[in-house]
Amino acid sequence: MGCLRCTDGSSLAVIPVAERDRGGTPYEVTLELHRDGRPFGVVGQRCGYLLAALAERLAAARADDSPEALQWPDPDDRFPPSHPVVPRTAGRAHCRCAGAAGPPSPDPELFALRYRDRVDVTSTGELRCSVRTSSVWLPGPDAQPDAFPAARASAQGRWRVARRAVIEAWGAGGRGVRAVLTSAELSRFLTTLLAETERQAGPCPDLAPPPAAVRRPHRQTDRARAASTHTERRVNTKPGEPDGMS
Repeated sequence: MGCLRCTDGSSLAVIPVAERDRGGTPYEVTLELHRDGRPFGVVGQRCGYLLAALAERLAAARADDSPEALQWPDPDDRFPPSHPVVPRTAGRAHCRCAGAAGPPSPDPELFALRYRDRVDVTSTGELRCSVRTSSVWLPGPDAQPDAFPAARASAQGRWRVARRAVIEAWGAGGRGVRAVLTSAELSRFLTTLLAETERQAGPCPDLAPPPAAVRRPHRQTDRARAASTHTERRVNTKPGEPDGMS
Protein backbone atom coordinates (compact mmCIF):
# COMPACT_ATOMS: atom_id res chain seq x y z
CA MET A 1 0.00 0.00 0.00
CA GLY A 2 1.29 3.44 -0.94
CA CYS A 3 0.39 6.36 1.32
CA LEU A 4 0.47 10.03 0.35
CA ARG A 5 0.16 13.10 2.56
CA CYS A 6 -2.02 15.58 0.68
CA THR A 7 -1.73 19.35 0.75
CA ASP A 8 -5.02 19.67 2.67
CA GLY A 9 -3.66 17.50 5.48
CA SER A 10 -5.57 14.36 4.56
CA SER A 11 -4.02 10.96 3.91
CA LEU A 12 -4.51 9.12 0.61
CA ALA A 13 -3.89 5.37 0.55
CA VAL A 14 -3.39 3.63 -2.80
CA ILE A 15 -4.06 -0.10 -2.40
CA PRO A 16 -3.40 -2.65 -5.18
CA VAL A 17 -6.12 -5.30 -5.42
CA ALA A 18 -5.56 -8.43 -7.49
CA GLU A 19 -7.40 -8.98 -10.76
CA ARG A 20 -8.19 -12.68 -11.26
CA ASP A 21 -8.99 -14.76 -14.31
CA ARG A 22 -11.87 -17.21 -14.56
CA GLY A 23 -9.84 -19.84 -12.77
CA GLY A 24 -9.20 -17.55 -9.81
CA THR A 25 -5.52 -16.97 -10.63
CA PRO A 26 -4.29 -13.39 -10.01
CA TYR A 27 -2.63 -11.81 -13.03
CA GLU A 28 -2.86 -7.99 -12.63
CA VAL A 29 -4.05 -5.32 -10.21
CA THR A 30 -6.55 -2.50 -9.85
CA LEU A 31 -5.98 0.39 -7.44
CA GLU A 32 -8.38 1.23 -4.63
CA LEU A 33 -8.15 4.75 -3.22
CA HIS A 34 -8.90 5.45 0.45
CA ARG A 35 -8.92 8.95 1.93
CA ASP A 36 -8.48 9.08 5.71
CA GLY A 37 -9.46 5.42 5.89
CA ARG A 38 -12.66 5.77 3.86
CA PRO A 39 -13.25 4.46 0.31
CA PHE A 40 -12.51 7.21 -2.20
CA GLY A 41 -12.49 5.57 -5.63
CA VAL A 42 -11.32 2.68 -7.84
CA VAL A 43 -8.90 3.35 -10.70
CA GLY A 44 -6.34 1.77 -13.00
CA GLN A 45 -7.70 -1.63 -13.92
CA ARG A 46 -4.69 -3.75 -14.99
CA CYS A 47 -2.19 -0.92 -14.40
CA GLY A 48 0.65 -2.92 -12.81
CA TYR A 49 2.74 -3.11 -15.98
CA LEU A 50 2.32 0.64 -16.58
CA LEU A 51 3.53 1.48 -13.05
CA ALA A 52 6.48 -0.90 -13.36
CA ALA A 53 7.52 0.73 -16.64
CA LEU A 54 7.25 4.19 -15.06
CA ALA A 55 9.42 3.12 -12.11
CA GLU A 56 12.08 1.89 -14.54
CA ARG A 57 12.00 5.15 -16.53
CA LEU A 58 12.18 7.19 -13.34
CA ALA A 59 15.21 5.26 -12.07
CA ALA A 60 16.96 5.84 -15.41
CA ALA A 61 16.20 9.57 -15.28
CA ARG A 62 17.53 9.88 -11.71
CA ALA A 63 20.87 8.29 -12.59
CA ASP A 64 23.92 10.59 -12.60
CA ASP A 65 24.81 9.65 -16.18
CA SER A 66 21.33 10.36 -17.57
CA PRO A 67 20.53 13.22 -19.99
CA GLU A 68 18.31 14.73 -17.27
CA ALA A 69 21.32 15.02 -14.95
CA LEU A 70 22.96 17.51 -17.31
CA GLN A 71 19.98 19.85 -17.08
CA TRP A 72 18.94 19.22 -13.48
CA PRO A 73 21.87 18.90 -11.02
CA ASP A 74 19.54 18.15 -8.10
CA PRO A 75 18.31 14.52 -8.34
CA ASP A 76 14.99 15.57 -6.80
CA ASP A 77 14.26 17.57 -9.98
CA ARG A 78 14.86 14.69 -12.41
CA PHE A 79 11.87 13.04 -14.04
CA PRO A 80 11.51 10.97 -17.22
CA PRO A 81 10.72 12.94 -20.37
CA SER A 82 7.46 12.78 -22.23
CA HIS A 83 7.33 12.65 -26.03
CA PRO A 84 3.68 12.84 -27.07
CA VAL A 85 2.64 11.27 -30.33
CA VAL A 86 0.85 13.55 -32.79
CA PRO A 87 -2.66 12.10 -33.30
CA ARG A 88 -3.80 11.19 -36.78
CA THR A 89 -6.05 13.74 -38.42
CA ALA A 90 -9.69 12.71 -38.81
CA GLY A 91 -11.40 12.65 -42.19
CA ARG A 92 -9.53 12.90 -45.48
CA ALA A 93 -6.98 15.45 -44.31
CA HIS A 94 -3.47 14.09 -43.90
CA CYS A 95 -0.69 15.37 -41.66
CA ARG A 96 2.96 14.50 -42.35
CA CYS A 97 3.67 14.33 -38.62
CA ALA A 98 0.79 11.93 -37.89
CA GLY A 99 1.99 9.15 -35.64
CA ALA A 100 5.41 10.77 -35.10
CA ALA A 101 6.84 11.75 -31.73
CA GLY A 102 6.26 15.39 -30.90
CA PRO A 103 8.52 17.78 -28.95
CA PRO A 104 9.04 16.93 -25.27
CA SER A 105 6.57 18.60 -22.94
CA PRO A 106 8.04 20.90 -20.26
CA ASP A 107 5.51 19.50 -17.78
CA PRO A 108 4.99 15.86 -18.82
CA GLU A 109 2.13 13.71 -17.64
CA LEU A 110 3.48 10.48 -16.16
CA PHE A 111 0.19 8.64 -15.89
CA ALA A 112 -3.57 9.21 -15.83
CA LEU A 113 -5.67 6.37 -14.49
CA ARG A 114 -9.42 6.01 -14.52
CA TYR A 115 -11.31 2.79 -13.92
CA ARG A 116 -10.33 0.97 -17.11
CA ASP A 117 -8.98 3.35 -19.76
CA ARG A 118 -7.90 6.97 -19.83
CA VAL A 119 -11.05 7.94 -21.75
CA ASP A 120 -13.45 6.44 -19.21
CA VAL A 121 -15.83 8.64 -17.27
CA THR A 122 -14.66 9.84 -13.85
CA SER A 123 -17.62 8.47 -11.89
CA THR A 124 -15.42 5.82 -10.26
CA GLY A 125 -12.45 8.07 -9.53
CA GLU A 126 -9.24 9.23 -11.16
CA LEU A 127 -5.55 9.27 -10.27
CA ARG A 128 -3.20 11.46 -12.29
CA CYS A 129 0.49 12.30 -11.97
CA SER A 130 2.17 15.14 -13.86
CA VAL A 131 5.41 17.07 -13.50
CA ARG A 132 5.18 20.77 -12.70
CA THR A 133 8.00 23.30 -12.95
CA SER A 134 8.11 26.26 -10.57
CA SER A 135 10.52 29.18 -10.31
CA VAL A 136 11.34 31.38 -7.31
CA TRP A 137 13.56 34.45 -7.42
CA LEU A 138 16.32 34.39 -4.82
CA PRO A 139 17.59 37.97 -4.37
CA GLY A 140 21.18 38.88 -3.62
CA PRO A 141 22.23 40.44 -0.29
CA ASP A 142 21.78 44.02 -1.62
CA ALA A 143 18.35 43.55 -3.22
CA GLN A 144 15.30 45.35 -1.86
CA PRO A 145 12.75 42.91 -0.39
CA ASP A 146 9.81 44.59 -2.15
CA ALA A 147 11.51 45.10 -5.52
CA PHE A 148 10.21 43.43 -8.68
CA PRO A 149 12.47 40.55 -9.80
CA ALA A 150 13.52 42.45 -12.94
CA ALA A 151 14.78 45.29 -10.76
CA ARG A 152 16.82 42.92 -8.62
CA ALA A 153 18.93 41.63 -11.49
CA SER A 154 21.77 43.98 -10.60
CA ALA A 155 21.82 42.61 -7.05
CA GLN A 156 23.28 39.27 -8.18
CA GLY A 157 20.13 37.32 -7.52
CA ARG A 158 19.16 34.13 -9.26
CA TRP A 159 16.17 32.01 -10.12
CA ARG A 160 15.60 28.76 -8.27
CA VAL A 161 13.84 26.42 -10.68
CA ALA A 162 12.41 23.22 -9.25
CA ARG A 163 10.38 20.33 -10.61
CA ARG A 164 7.91 18.30 -8.62
CA ALA A 165 5.51 15.45 -9.27
CA VAL A 166 1.93 16.47 -8.57
CA ILE A 167 -0.41 13.55 -7.88
CA GLU A 168 -4.07 14.50 -8.10
CA ALA A 169 -6.87 12.16 -7.10
CA TRP A 170 -10.61 12.56 -7.58
CA GLY A 171 -13.08 10.43 -5.71
CA ALA A 172 -16.33 8.95 -6.96
CA GLY A 173 -18.16 11.91 -5.39
CA GLY A 174 -16.18 14.47 -7.40
CA ARG A 175 -13.95 15.74 -4.59
CA GLY A 176 -10.23 16.06 -5.31
CA VAL A 177 -7.00 16.00 -3.31
CA ARG A 178 -3.41 16.72 -4.26
CA ALA A 179 0.05 15.60 -3.14
CA VAL A 180 3.38 17.13 -4.19
CA LEU A 181 6.42 14.83 -4.34
CA THR A 182 10.08 15.12 -5.20
CA SER A 183 11.60 12.64 -7.62
CA ALA A 184 12.96 10.59 -4.71
CA GLU A 185 9.59 10.55 -2.95
CA LEU A 186 7.83 9.44 -6.13
CA SER A 187 10.40 6.67 -6.56
CA ARG A 188 9.78 5.41 -3.00
CA PHE A 189 6.01 5.58 -3.55
CA LEU A 190 6.25 3.48 -6.72
CA THR A 191 8.61 0.99 -5.05
CA THR A 192 6.16 0.47 -2.19
CA LEU A 193 3.23 0.18 -4.58
CA LEU A 194 4.99 -2.36 -6.81
CA ALA A 195 6.07 -4.46 -3.82
CA GLU A 196 2.43 -4.79 -2.79
CA THR A 197 1.46 -5.42 -6.43
CA GLU A 198 3.93 -8.30 -6.60
CA ARG A 199 2.56 -9.73 -3.37
CA GLN A 200 -1.00 -9.55 -4.69
CA ALA A 201 -0.56 -10.64 -8.31
CA GLY A 202 2.90 -12.13 -8.57
CA PRO A 203 6.09 -10.69 -10.10
CA CYS A 204 5.70 -7.94 -12.68
CA PRO A 205 6.36 -9.08 -16.25
CA ASP A 206 9.78 -8.52 -17.74
CA LEU A 207 9.97 -5.12 -19.41
CA ALA A 208 12.60 -6.29 -21.90
CA PRO A 209 11.41 -6.92 -25.47
CA PRO A 210 10.20 -10.49 -26.00
CA PRO A 211 12.72 -12.95 -27.49
CA ALA A 212 12.63 -13.80 -31.15
CA ALA A 213 9.92 -16.25 -32.04
CA VAL A 214 11.08 -19.84 -32.34
CA ARG A 215 10.37 -21.25 -35.79
CA ARG A 216 8.11 -24.24 -35.52
CA PRO A 217 8.88 -27.35 -37.58
CA HIS A 218 7.14 -27.42 -40.91
CA ARG A 219 3.84 -29.26 -40.77
CA GLN A 220 2.92 -31.32 -43.80
CA THR A 221 -0.35 -30.34 -45.43
CA ASP A 222 -3.11 -32.88 -46.08
CA ARG A 223 -2.54 -32.70 -49.85
CA ALA A 224 1.21 -33.26 -49.50
CA ARG A 225 0.62 -36.10 -47.03
CA ALA A 226 -1.81 -37.78 -49.48
CA ALA A 227 0.64 -37.42 -52.37
CA SER A 228 3.43 -38.91 -50.26
CA THR A 229 1.26 -41.89 -49.27
CA HIS A 230 0.26 -42.48 -52.91
CA THR A 231 3.92 -42.45 -54.01
CA GLU A 232 4.84 -44.88 -51.26
CA ARG A 233 2.10 -47.25 -52.37
CA ARG A 234 3.29 -47.14 -55.99
CA VAL A 235 6.83 -47.96 -54.90
CA ASN A 236 5.67 -50.99 -52.90
CA THR A 237 3.37 -52.26 -55.70
CA LYS A 238 4.53 -55.31 -57.69
CA PRO A 239 4.70 -55.06 -61.50
CA GLY A 240 1.40 -55.82 -63.13
CA GLU A 241 -0.63 -55.23 -59.97
CA PRO A 242 -3.02 -52.27 -59.58
CA ASP A 243 -2.14 -49.44 -57.21
CA GLY A 244 -2.89 -50.00 -53.55
CA MET A 245 -2.44 -53.83 -53.58
CA SER A 246 0.29 -55.55 -51.64
